[in-house]
Amino acid sequence: MTLTLAFRNLFHDRVRLAVTLIGILFSIVLVAVQLGLYLGARSMIIATIDRADGDLWVMAYGTKNFEEAQPIRARDRYVALSTPGVERAIPLVTAFTDWRKPTGGSTLIVVVGADPENGGLAPWNMVEGDVSGLGVRDAVIVDKTYLAELGIKQVGDTAQVGASRIRVTGLTEGIRSFTVTPFVFTTLNRARQLIDMPADNITYVLVKLSPGADIEKVRTDLRSRLSADSEVLTRAEFRQRSLNHWLFATGAGVALLGGAALGLIVGTVIVAQTLYSSTKDHLPEFATLRALGSSSGYINKVILAQAGLSALLGYALGMAIALTIVYLSEHTALPIIMSPGLAALLLGLTVAMCSISALAAINKVMRIDPAMVFSK
Repeated sequence: MTLTLAFRNLFHDRVRLAVTLIGILFSIVLVAVQLGLYLGARSMIIATIDRADGDLWVMAYGTKNFEEAQPIRARDRYVALSTPGVERAIPLVTAFTDWRKPTGGSTLIVVVGADPENGGLAPWNMVEGDVSGLGVRDAVIVDKTYLAELGIKQVGDTAQVGASRIRVTGLTEGIRSFTVTPFVFTTLNRARQLIDMPADNITYVLVKLSPGADIEKVRTDLRSRLSADSEVLTRAEFRQRSLNHWLFATGAGVALLGGAALGLIVGTVIVAQTLYSSTKDHLPEFATLRALGSSSGYINKVILAQAGLSALLGYALGMAIALTIVYLSEHTALPIIMSPGLAALLLGLTVAMCSISALAAINKVMRIDPAMVFSK
């Protein structure tokens, strides 16, 4: 009976129901897009760090993220190799530079240089070509998302970086940068050549520990051997530092989370207003129920059931639109991620939003005088 009464109240005025659902739908889509962009940005920021085969990262002091790092001395690699508990120390080069398109013009890229046979950081999700193709002279690997931006169409196309001619020998899918700057993978020495870096410089040393080695002990020992202008971070520390820089120091993450909060507030206000108006229009019916002896708990259940039905209908429609947007963004430079956890969170937020909205209606009904039924 509770659900039947709630259903009839909800569908009695179709226009008001449409307004309610639009409010919920707007809120769900906005929150889904904002939080999905946040998850997508987070994934892009930490992707290269997570893929790199290193327990510790040696870098220039104060480095804030993977792409923007100052050079360190190549001998830091040998310092790391001589530290007890270190199994491997792999040099890595990254830097921004210009890519000259074959059709004219240029675009900014991030060159990532590492020798695949060392197991440091190699391109992943290969869809054309193979990592071993980097052994070919002038070879680079790029992501297919950025083909148009790079002014190329396929494997085998050529371009120019600095004074060097390069040839695309492979394509990846899904390796994207938060700065929307294409990653260009190549070998260590070729990367140095492309960015005009001296042979005695590198950007990072990826330190792989021996089995059973204590990471904090090795890090402390390594720090004592390196100069003061270098620092050593664990993978987790570097991930967190990069996230803090891009998402919070730049304000990007705050803007995304703020947009999600705004969507919830606007949705809650719209739903609260329509639920309140619907309840107000049905005050005589609720007064009759009170006069017939219905408990406050029963009437509260009816209003909450009405809010719950609104939540489920709005959530279904909102998620259908949100998933469509997620699908359309899949191959763009800024993909939106919809995880099972985010979908569950959105359902919980929708139910909570509608439940909070129902409080005003419940408060109005609880103040009804049952005698109003006999006043006419």
